[in-house]
Amino acid sequence: MSIKPLEGIKVLDLTRVLAGPYCTMMLADMGADVIKVERPGAGDDTRAFGPPFVNGESAYFMSINRNKRSVTLNFKHDKALAVLRQLLETADVVVENFRPGTMESFGFGYEAVHAFNPRLVFCSISGYGHSGPDEKLPGYDLIIQGEGGIASLTGTPDGPPFKVGSSQADIVAGMMGFQGILLALLARQQTGQGQKVDIGMLDCQIALLTYQAGIYFATGESPDRMGNQHPTITPYEAYRCKDGYINVACGNDNMWRKFCSVLGQESWPDDERFRTNADRVGHRRQLGALIEPVMLEKTQDEWIEALRGAGLPCGAIRTVGQACDNPQVLARDMIVDLEHPKAGPIRVTGLPLKLSDTPGEIHSPPPVLGQHTEEVLAEWLKIEATDVEGLRQEGVV
Repeated sequence: MSIKPLEGIKVLDLTRVLAGPYCTMMLADMGADVIKVERPGAGDDTRAFGPPFVNGESAYFMSINRNKRSVTLNFKHDKALAVLRQLLETADVVVENFRPGTMESFGFGYEAVHAFNPRLVFCSISGYGHSGPDEKLPGYDLIIQGEGGIASLTGTPDGPPFKVGSSQADIVAGMMGFQGILLALLARQQTGQGQKVDIGMLDCQIALLTYQAGIYFATGESPDRMGNQHPTITPYEAYRCKDGYINVACGNDNMWRKFCSVLGQESWPDDERFRTNADRVGHRRQLGALIEPVMLEKTQDEWIEALRGAGLPCGAIRTVGQACDNPQVLARDMIVDLEHPKAGPIRVTGLPLKLSDTPGEIHSPPPVLGQHTEEVLAEWLKIEATDVEGLRQEGVV
């Protein structure tokens, strides 16, 4: 049996909702012992997000909290803060996504924690990061997608701006947090010291702008919404067929010529408006008017077979259900079945990181609230079960 990349790493997860839990889920998938600390009686906010619920368990919560153990602690109680300190003394990593200043109010800001556990990697995920004039503002995915320019690029030219269909501002911040923690753990091997990993959701959105920001830097003008079109490449967009939509990506002039051949339009590459990619971008509207009626002549499957047969990148626009049931997705173990103690049989998305020698694993379902309180306090802090019961009676756990 292979080892896991993060086996032996103890992670204290003080996060809730999405960005933080996604980050800690990735750590747990790769073998870290992730202890999710939640409020007694309520837990992570997402336990109440729904419907849908499965036997009272939120589908939202279950999608991002596998492989973790749940402990309840009431931070309003001094004894709970004493237990939290003991957990922090024992952990290799702590991840929190409170508003900046909250951990300091508990007495456990980075400087304080670093003083008593200098090897600890302290990851903070927030809307705007731990500096700057907007530091204290709350960060929500919808708000940050707007603030970061992504929404302004999403939608049709004559329609309103849209957020992306998944909560990508949260998820990207979680991924960046995961990367930052790994880098800090790698640095710790050399220095013996932990450090602070400061992840701002807005920073992550700005990093995603890449060539769109490049267009602004080069021209002084902000790019407009273009629907499914690409600002600097065409054909590179969605086309309607007889029974649905497909995406076609002609990334160079050779692909363009092959595309024309598949469409039975051998004269198009010789048209001076369409010879090069720059020509096509300059005459995008005229080209689209020619392509659209041709694409309507065949079905989605017929076009995909013909285009892929010519070696051209293309693919169906699938529903979520179709994407999850795609044989390619299933062959890559990207949908995993689990047995939940309350919800029963559930499915979750799989691990996108495929390591040949030290792979991650989905080994346990998302925990019910406080499921592992006694177990974790016994393992990490050597607290007896009778003492845990006493803390429960006092409202500490």
